[in-house]
Amino acid sequence: MSLWEQIAIDISRSTGTPFEVGDRRAVGGGCISAAYALTGKDGRAFFVKTNSADGLDMFEAEAQGLSEMANTSSITVPRPHGWGIADAQSYLVMDYLNLRGAGNARDLGEQLAALHRHTARAFGWHRDNTIGATPQPNDWDTDWIRFWTHHRLGFQLQLAARNGYGGRLQDKGERLLEGFAGLFVDYRPEPSLLHGDLWSGNYGFDDAGQPVIFDPATYYGDREADLAMTELFGGFGRDFYAAYEDAWPLDAGYAVRKTLYNLYHILNHLNLFGSGYRSQAEGMMDRLLSEL
Repeated sequence: MSLWEQIAIDISRSTGTPFEVGDRRAVGGGCISAAYALTGKDGRAFFVKTNSADGLDMFEAEAQGLSEMANTSSITVPRPHGWGIADAQSYLVMDYLNLRGAGNARDLGEQLAALHRHTARAFGWHRDNTIGATPQPNDWDTDWIRFWTHHRLGFQLQLAARNGYGGRLQDKGERLLEGFAGLFVDYRPEPSLLHGDLWSGNYGFDDAGQPVIFDPATYYGDREADLAMTELFGGFGRDFYAAYEDAWPLDAGYAVRKTLYNLYHILNHLNLFGSGYRSQAEGMMDRLLSEL
């Protein structure tokens, strides 16, 4: 059975209405997977990602993350309709949402805060996933500092060492791992449901002006980690942050801890894209060490 025949079967099963492929066109924007806008003969539209067969776990984790967020009814995400392997390719099918609309950044801030209000008993998730193309371990842990030490900062530093980034980066990293608990003396985060990879390229507004978030790296963690990443590549605008603060004020220590959380992403970029991110990572470590 061909890839598109299998996808049509998945859509028919998920929606309860027979689906026949009418048109498909490649769309840009992704650096990991190929993406397509798929239209049925009845006019319904879906978004499809494809990759090599070994990308199935990544797609399955993405689908489960989208479903977990969708089930909160707090913010719009593209609901998944199926995933699997056909024609030696993995695939993920989800709603097609036209993200060319204009919307209110305040709605995005309020709805993200509502998403974060959904909590778990521990930090992590029921399965591992990926951050970009990098594995992201999510073993449950009731201790946030231990979770961040082993599954986030420490994990990226280990990858960096394997990739040949030693010396000062590792020395500063070790000192930070030993001491960053000092940034949490008067702060106890809750295990909030996080998008996990919330930069400006992973949100938009649909035709109705509603905020949409997508391409998640879902887990339960400190909500500050999501907010921090929104500031990493340009920021989401003053109205967004004001609305989030109105809905759920941030602790004063966030101003320092956001660098800790964004260091994880910069180290990931170092491991994925090369040495151009090394000096930025070391500079962030210096700022954090000066606070300890």
